[in-house]
This record gives sequence, C-alpha cells and structure tokens, in this order.
Amino acid sequence: MTTGPAVVNDAARAHAFAAGDHSALESLYKDVSALVYTMALRSLGSPADAEDVTQQTFVSAWNARESFDPDRGDLRGWTVGIAKRRIADALAARGREARRAEAAQGNVTAITSDDSDNVLLAYEVEALGDPRKTIVALAYFEGATHQQIAAKLDMPLGTVKSHLRRSLQELRHRWEVSDVAS
Repeated sequence: MTTGPAVVNDAARAHAFAAGDHSALESLYKDVSALVYTMALRSLGSPADAEDVTQQTFVSAWNARESFDPDRGDLRGWTVGIAKRRIADALAARGREARRAEAAQGNVTAITSDDSDNVLLAYEVEALGDPRKTIVALAYFEGATHQQIAAKLDMPLGTVKSHLRRSLQELRHRWEVSDVAS
C-alpha cells in the first residue's frame, strides 16, 4: 500500500489533533465543517440549528480529543460520528420541546377552565351570606373539620352540619339552574 502526501498529512493532523495542537483543529474544521453543516441542515432543516450542531460537533471533538486514537481510526470519520450524535441530540431536544409545549398548552387550558370555575364558586359561596359562607369556606377552602368549625365559630356541631348541608344543596341547585340556562 502506498501512502501519498494527503495520507501522511491526514495522519500527521490526526496525531497533532490528539496532542492538542490548535492548528490541527483549524485544519480539521476547514476540511470537514462543510460536510457536517450539510448533514445537519438536511437532517434538521434549519440553517441556525445546522450552525449550532456544527459548532457543537467541533467543540465536542476538541473536548474529547484525548479519547481519539489516531492509530485506530480516521479523524474525519471520528468527527462525522460526533456530528451524527449531535444531530440525534438536536432532534431529541426538538421532540422534548414539542412535548413540553404541548403539555404547557394543555396546562394553560386546564388552568383557565379551573380558574373560571373557582371564580364562579367563590361568587356563589359569597352569595350564601353569613354564617353559611363562613362555614363553607372553612370546610372546603381551608379543610377544617366539622368539629374545628364548631369550636372556631362557637356553634353547636349539629348546627354547623345543618348549615353546611343546606349550603351545599343551595349551591347544587344554583349550579343546576346555571347549567340549564347556559
């Protein structure tokens, strides 16, 4: 097998790159960056994303240069392998971002729906008047037990339960009428 000047230069560049020679990185970039950019552009469809992947590829190659063994493989092929992984990472990040955006959109809808129900409920509870609105608020908004409400308001337990039952019946009736009307 004959080795021409390009093979000797590639081998010398690979050894210099592995040793941390910045000029070898520059030479590699000039030689392979167009290929890496084209691969990324075809896979990602976005020039900005392709530029990012190209930069990430060479930064990753430089940071991992100590793991490259010039006697075991070609520097260009090793760099293209890194590019393929960076492209896969970019595609996976897009998928994650799309899922996050979809989940966020779902949460916005849920929050909007829940908020309107909460405003309506607060209005209806307020319309109950005292002491029933206070009893309902303590029971359902603050999570107080019947005994705690009775003690806090200095009312008999049976009275608290009766007020609460009648309040819930009235709220249910109002909501049913509201649903029929809408």
